[in-house]
Amino acid sequence: TVSAASTPALLLGERPTSSFVNPMLTDMFQISMCYAQWSCGRHKEFSVFDYYFRKNPFQGEYTVFAGLTEVLAFLNSYQFLDEHIAFLRLQLPHAEDEFFEYLKELDGSEVKVYSFMEGSIVFPREPLIRIEGPIGICQLIESTIMSIVNFSSLVATNAARMRVAAGESKCLLEFGLRRAQGPDGAVSASRYSYVGGFDGTSNLLAGVLFGLRVGGTLAHSYVQSFTSLDQLRSRNIIKPDGSKVDFVEIVLRYRDRLQANHTNVGELAAFISYCQAFPTDFLALVDTYDTLVSGVPNFIACALAMTEVGYKPLGIRLDSGDLAYLSEVARSMFKDAQAKFGKDLSELKVVASNEIGEATLYALNQQGHSIDTFAIGTALVTCEGQPALGVVSKLVEINGHPRIKLSQEAKKVSIPCKKMAFRLLGRTGTPLVDLLMLADEDPPRPGERIMCRHPMDPTKRVIVTPTTVQVIVFKIIIV
Repeated sequence: TVSAASTPALLLGERPTSSFVNPMLTDMFQISMCYAQWSCGRHKEFSVFDYYFRKNPFQGEYTVFAGLTEVLAFLNSYQFLDEHIAFLRLQLPHAEDEFFEYLKELDGSEVKVYSFMEGSIVFPREPLIRIEGPIGICQLIESTIMSIVNFSSLVATNAARMRVAAGESKCLLEFGLRRAQGPDGAVSASRYSYVGGFDGTSNLLAGVLFGLRVGGTLAHSYVQSFTSLDQLRSRNIIKPDGSKVDFVEIVLRYRDRLQANHTNVGELAAFISYCQAFPTDFLALVDTYDTLVSGVPNFIACALAMTEVGYKPLGIRLDSGDLAYLSEVARSMFKDAQAKFGKDLSELKVVASNEIGEATLYALNQQGHSIDTFAIGTALVTCEGQPALGVVSKLVEINGHPRIKLSQEAKKVSIPCKKMAFRLLGRTGTPLVDLLMLADEDPPRPGERIMCRHPMDPTKRVIVTPTTVQVIVFKIIIV
């Protein structure tokens, strides 16, 4: 039988995450078209719109669909406010009062949504979202939905590609708040990088809103703010059993035995103060002055002292230089210290940042490195490899009649009619092909040979005998 989950039901809050996502987040021409439809009495005619893209981003072979939850929240809370209507009256001074009454009473209750599930792997021409309902409101919501899905899916895909490049064993953290295109871009990037496979974010607001794991270390300014050990408020650290011990004395003893008395004292003071403040979360930024000459030796002195008093240091962060080389040398220094002092430093982590992107991750893998965690900002949240996904919306049916958009460019010709999508899987459970069919056609059956043709290139075809057939576009119920 055809494999299909029960119809998904999503429980949503009253409003979308962003206050910007409301009926006024649309293009003026959508309001104009809606008025024209209303004027000729066609605004309630039943329509079907497909949302899709024509080409995978980043010159890749797949896309990760995201943004569905925000789209549904938008539809669930759709309502023009009095101030919205007042503004629209200024833009359409000739429009009848009845039109604005129509807008004021409008909501999303008559809109039906068919969609891939959030986080699904999708491909060009597939209906990511199918919207059905009165053409008036279906036209009004078009720009908003495209705005949501375009960036969400682009970021999720970018994150997924970086996850593949880094490997499943590595931890990936989104650190792009200060580099994103504004506050909304930053929060969206944090949210959808998680959909794409990242483990957490530095963005506290994203943590609050979406329950994401948040984390971070310290900045160079913190290290630079110390110049001597005299600036420490106390020499002591509180041990796990509650007792106090002279921590500075222990650190200096290890520093001396490491023959590292040449290191920057201000940096050492900064590390000691951080140990005192975060005894269970000590992870040091080691490249403020000289990574191997000062930063790593200072960290090791503190790490050995932390181990002696009963704590487990976490590791270091590298933010400049040859990350592969520095990570390997730092790991070697950890091993040497462990062998010399008999302290367990085997679980120390190396975190790397500094303009890391997909290409950097592959280059590091080829070079060889000892990095456990990557903190990625600019390349992730700005999607610098491609500025937009290019999701479009096309009317494919009106009052049960198919509609097509023609063009001299074959890629811009739309596929008419209401459609369903199926994923055909082979014996090993590996997806073979995605198949689009008319919504009223009998679905493909496992074990039967199926001729599958490319929607835009008649020379591309393949005969498939699936073991399993999955429904991949679902009707979404908002409860």
